[in-house]
Amino acid sequence: MLNVPTLWTVFVVNFLALGVIWAYVTRSYPKFAAARFWMASSFVGAIGAMTALARLFVVSPLPLLLGAAGVIAASCLAAMGIQRFYDRTVSWRLLTGTGILSLAGVAVFMVGVEHMQLRMLSYTFGQALPLVLALRLLLWPPEGQVSPGARLSGLVILTIIAILLVRTLGNLLGHDFSARAGGQVHAVMVLGLLFLSMTLNFGFLLMAMDRLRGEVADLALLDDLTGVANRRHLLQRLTEECARSERSGAPFSLLVIDLDGFKTINDTHGHAAGDACLKHFTLMAQTRLRPGDMLARTGGDEFCVVLPSSSLREAAMIARRVLEVCRRDAEACTGDEIPIAISIGVAQWDHGIGAFPDRLMANADHALYAAKKNGKNDFAVYDPAPPLSPEPVGRGQAAHKFA
Repeated sequence: MLNVPTLWTVFVVNFLALGVIWAYVTRSYPKFAAARFWMASSFVGAIGAMTALARLFVVSPLPLLLGAAGVIAASCLAAMGIQRFYDRTVSWRLLTGTGILSLAGVAVFMVGVEHMQLRMLSYTFGQALPLVLALRLLLWPPEGQVSPGARLSGLVILTIIAILLVRTLGNLLGHDFSARAGGQVHAVMVLGLLFLSMTLNFGFLLMAMDRLRGEVADLALLDDLTGVANRRHLLQRLTEECARSERSGAPFSLLVIDLDGFKTINDTHGHAAGDACLKHFTLMAQTRLRPGDMLARTGGDEFCVVLPSSSLREAAMIARRVLEVCRRDAEACTGDEIPIAISIGVAQWDHGIGAFPDRLMANADHALYAAKKNGKNDFAVYDPAPPLSPEPVGRGQAAHKFA
């Protein structure tokens, strides 16, 4: 025989354990704001259940009222955690108002006017509405891709809402589940809600794991100093772009950028000044790139820019914009400020490159060498045609017709 007080005791123990787990996650990942709400939800729910159990020893409606307040607050906090997980502003007014309105209904129909059906309706309203409001984020997230943890959490919430609706509808139709078969129907419902509440928290944990794993994966593809893509990320992107262009025949282009005299900056002003120059250049370059362009640091003072769906002429125009912003910044330098000069090589994908991004990078490097040979602080594009005369003009210099 299932015993409801025993089930509530199990509820308390399990949610205290979940609260400890979320407390550990919060301590280990202090920037993961959703964990704080889910930790609070577990502890508040456990405290509410403990308070409700006090009715076994106190002849007063107060323990049940405080217990209901704890469970409703736990539901609101769980919904707030979902909102923070998806970087949404927490609906404090809406959820707090929902909780107060629900609790007021429970109090009125428990102490003022004894009406079990309306009391359960008010109680269910406070539990279900916050979860319903958060359900959209789980099943239709802003980024468009539902993670396994979010899908599990969404399905669990749907099941919880279904059980709450069945219980409420039954009570409104006059079926007292707490009295049926010695209270076994009510006990089964409590057991089901207990199991689903624990499963919901496991879904939250899966969501947290997916998010943290994604952040670690992102860090593996970012340059530590500048925050832009690193060489690994660049090669992945170039491989994807080469495969896409090979299928469609649409061009894309690559810029290879080198900071002129960077070794002298490090030797004269120190590595801290060199690092500051790299970060400053990154910020300047990003102001001249388009959405979808990818800036990557490939090592030392070398950068690359992937320009999807861009012809050689368009890439040359972007190279000129990046070069001009660096020239203007250098002209404005005064005192101890270090001017930054760059050289840029420009190359476009063609069928001869195929699915081999290293060939495209070699072409862009060849153009960069031509820009350096021209006196630096300049750009050049790769010209695969051989020179028509034996004059010492580097391949790639002919592209200044785009300038």
